[in-house]
Amino acid sequence: MAERTVRIGSSHGLHARPAKLFTQAAAASGSKVTIAKGSGKPVNASSILGVISLGVDFGDYVTLNADGDNADAVLDQLVELLVTDHDE
Repeated sequence: MAERTVRIGSSHGLHARPAKLFTQAAAASGSKVTIAKGSGKPVNASSILGVISLGVDFGDYVTLNADGDNADAVLDQLVELLVTDHDE
């Protein structure tokens, strides 16, 4: 299992638009991916309701975990989405 911790770059956090981009990419990856805010309980990264329910704001740290053959590549792609400001 691969893991990454990343700081959220969107100036308004993971609200509807960046959460949608993130969950769609997680679902399309074909890997089982979870996301957790701080030391909170992880949720399915392909569930938009689960991701939004975390209440992730700009500057918060989240931890991603992925399981599968291409887990590292999947996390690299998802991290790029999370560090990018989609609110510009």
